[in-house]
Amino acid sequence: MTRTKPIHSTSHSDLYDRDFVAWSDEQAMLLEQERFSELDLIHLIEEVRDLGRRERDAIESQLERLLLHILKWQYQPKLKSCSWEISIKDARRQIKKLCRKYPVLIKHIHKEDVFDECYLDAREAATDETGLPKKTFPLECSYSLEQVLNSSFFPEAIADE
Repeated sequence: MTRTKPIHSTSHSDLYDRDFVAWSDEQAMLLEQERFSELDLIHLIEEVRDLGRRERDAIESQLERLLLHILKWQYQPKLKSCSWEISIKDARRQIKKLCRKYPVLIKHIHKEDVFDECYLDAREAATDETGLPKKTFPLECSYSLEQVLNSSFFPEAIADE
């Protein structure tokens, strides 16, 4: 196997800041060639951590979307649309898909602070999207995570005022 030189002779930090794709190509090449001492470990560790963070962010985003549409479903029954139901079902599918692909995410969304934060963000979004006063929506989520993820769960409507 012929060893090739790193893509650029500039420092790792400079390449990382200037051209992330070139930096990642270089790091992959160094790993393939087992040239571990030449790796940019500081940035490589940061990027590996970010990989997991992105998946956690993705599932939290889906959970927030799910909670938002459940709130709209419950608190604006007269405006109920099939797009809300489609969004609820799709968010559930996306959450299940992420959990199948990355089982550790199941534990992540079961963390009380994660669920609570997603609910508070959904509550804020529901206030913005519905035009209803924030106090319309309970400060604490009145559904459990299990209910929210249950494909047959659609909360009872609270009459529009």
